[in-house]
Amino acid sequence: MRKTILSTILALLTFTISQAQKPTTPSSSEIFESIQKLNFLGSVLYIAAHPDDENTRLISYMANHEKARTAYLSITRGDGGQNLIGPEIGELLGVIRTQELLAARRIDGGEQLFTRANDFGYSKNPEETLAIWNKEAVLSDVVLAIRKFKPDIIINRFDHRTPGTTHGHHTGSAMLSFEAFDLAGDKSAFPNLQKQADPWQPKRLFFNTNSWFYRSQEDFDKADKSNMLSFDIGTYYPLKGMSNNEIASLASSQHLCQGFGRLSQRGSQKEYIEFLKGDAITNKETVFDGIDTSWNRVKGGKAIGTVLYAVENNFNFKDPSVHIPQLLEAYKLLQNIQDEHWKTQKTEELKSIIEMCAGLYLEASAETPTSTLNQIVKINMEALNRSNQTIVLESITQNDGKVISKNLELKNNDSEKFDSSYSISNNESYTSPYWLNKKGSLGMYEVENKAFIGLPETPRNIVVNFNLKINNTPITISKDVVYRYSKPDKGELYRPFEIIPEASAKILEHVIIFSTDKQHDITIAVKAGRDNLEGFVEVCHPKDWNVYPEKQKVSIAHKGEEQTLTFTVIPPKNQSEGYISPIVHVNDKDYTKELIEINYEHIPFQTVLLPSESKVVRLDIKKNGENIAYIAGAGDVVPESLQQIGYNVFTIRPEEISAETLSRFDAVVVGIRAYNIVENLDFKQQLLFDFVADGGNMIVQYNTSRGLKADNIAPYDLKLSNDRVTDENAEVRFLNPNHPLLNYPNKITQKDFEGWTQERGLYFPNSWHDNFTPVLSMNDKNETPKDGSLLVAKYGKGYYIYTGLSFFREFPAGVSGAYRLFANMLSIGKENLKLESKLNN
Repeated sequence: MRKTILSTILALLTFTISQAQKPTTPSSSEIFESIQKLNFLGSVLYIAAHPDDENTRLISYMANHEKARTAYLSITRGDGGQNLIGPEIGELLGVIRTQELLAARRIDGGEQLFTRANDFGYSKNPEETLAIWNKEAVLSDVVLAIRKFKPDIIINRFDHRTPGTTHGHHTGSAMLSFEAFDLAGDKSAFPNLQKQADPWQPKRLFFNTNSWFYRSQEDFDKADKSNMLSFDIGTYYPLKGMSNNEIASLASSQHLCQGFGRLSQRGSQKEYIEFLKGDAITNKETVFDGIDTSWNRVKGGKAIGTVLYAVENNFNFKDPSVHIPQLLEAYKLLQNIQDEHWKTQKTEELKSIIEMCAGLYLEASAETPTSTLNQIVKINMEALNRSNQTIVLESITQNDGKVISKNLELKNNDSEKFDSSYSISNNESYTSPYWLNKKGSLGMYEVENKAFIGLPETPRNIVVNFNLKINNTPITISKDVVYRYSKPDKGELYRPFEIIPEASAKILEHVIIFSTDKQHDITIAVKAGRDNLEGFVEVCHPKDWNVYPEKQKVSIAHKGEEQTLTFTVIPPKNQSEGYISPIVHVNDKDYTKELIEINYEHIPFQTVLLPSESKVVRLDIKKNGENIAYIAGAGDVVPESLQQIGYNVFTIRPEEISAETLSRFDAVVVGIRAYNIVENLDFKQQLLFDFVADGGNMIVQYNTSRGLKADNIAPYDLKLSNDRVTDENAEVRFLNPNHPLLNYPNKITQKDFEGWTQERGLYFPNSWHDNFTPVLSMNDKNETPKDGSLLVAKYGKGYYIYTGLSFFREFPAGVSGAYRLFANMLSIGKENLKLESKLNN
């Protein structure tokens, strides 16, 4: 039994991950479940703030047990977090998390929606959150989502009544939902949305509560639950061979960049939702109490229901195609109802079911994964009918205007294959996430095409329409053009077909630090989107900087190849910073964007176009010590950043830590969250402390207060907390202005804390041994001072430093002061190092 379930899970994961673009070939049980959902006319909208906030158990329960159309509205795309699987942060992380949400929804049966709000990082209260987000704009997006999706039921993940007890984004999402519940049905609210969707009033609003919101399980057990509904979300689905919570575990495990891969769960488990407002409930067995979710809900629906309920009640699992005549009858009746919402929704569902019952396999695959504008692409098509129903492929129409007449009967299991060509218009848009096409603000994305607001992805325009007659009933089934290929070690694979520029360029270093006025060579990689690319490249730069030569020729013979060019950047004498960006000139067109490809096995291949630019910083910095050992944690660019200011940085694994190895270094830097995720590091602690005692320096960057894998992360008592300062402009006070960390070898001033990004720091210690000296004090508005952001202790001959300051965010942003302060941390106690070196030589 265990092997059977495991096989089912693996099959589901394989389909979801590797074949996200592949035409579906569902089983009879999946078709039957689709018919059950077709016959349920009710919907649920779940609302929270971020990817991973959603309760996949409840989403799966509503989608698979209740059979309701269910969606998750995530207010943000999660750009402000960290990435445990790769280097992408910021907007690129948001792209990954968007796709992980879509992967989760493919498993739990839900749909995915968003607003334009940007995850700008941790916020301590909803007032700050809603101010940075632009409350009216995000509220408008929530109202729009409700009006377009038309949910009967809305469920909030968080409590709108408890500001300040959790992330401001969390509470803010609930406050927006609570307000939007009434505004969505108000004709006078947001009249600018009238063209996109009519007003809609949901029936009920709930809060998805649990023991976490009551501080303990004991308090929750004692709580008054008279206003709550509960569900056993451990229910077992024989048609799936899995329970609801097993499906939910698989869905939440798609959030790999957040480290959410986890074991599946089984067995009975209660889930609670608290009624907030709307129509009162008398029957607590279902959220849809008193709501007609049958076909009788729509005028003219009774006749449709008569046909479709008969299909459901007498479903033929051996040969679902026998139901096609009835399904076609319902399809024709459906086209006559006046309710456009249900007509549109159920027409698409019904067409999909007819396609599944017939075993139709329709595919349009390009012979190349990408194309540029004004090009002709060869398309390989396949049409296969695996039923005894009479299906005629009358024609194929393409979105480029091409019409291919066929009038071809698709005989049972007789594959028809043919070629076509697709003309990519000069007016076609490049493939890239629509919310990144224009630069937004700190809290909001700028979306030019208002029709895209709320969509998880940019709609695909390269589409082929198969115009069929099934038992003499016209039905058109549209398919996105994809790219199908194979690899010897992976077999058949699919990826989206992408439209890219004919030229793109990137500077290999996104931040370039000049610690002196010495010139530095940079490498620019130009990528060809087509064959025979000819042009030249020049580099835009600040006035007080120089770049030589002024321009260089580009000549690339084959599409997909890159040509690297070397330019010399000459910094000014004095401290300065700015941006440099390459421009590729091809004929009369200029290309200024970088083509970024995101390729992970658990999500579809992603192409992102972002402005190509790098920050250049002429930094007034001094340092002592040369050789640094770096122990990697959850991922940051600290090693590369330190190399840029002249350090020799070597990454070492826990198993390589020995007294002999450490003796080669002046300092050891431990990466962010290393003590949360690196196994066996605890066993090396004494060796690291001995290294400090012998005269080395050890810098430990932030770790979360929960889930530490080491009993003692410092040689003296040190207790981590959830203290953080989220205001990147918060005042920084020097507790001991004469301390070496603030004076040697760089004089640290208030100017060094200007230009910080996203936050000052996080997870500061809140208690420590007297041997530690706190150096800085800071706090967010209306909070007590936090003195644990930078702690230093002398241990033997060396120094141990713990810091929650967000160097991992400041280094990629090229913040000068962060580099200067970190150099002081590495240099502490090394005042005589250079002098001794000179004497020895």
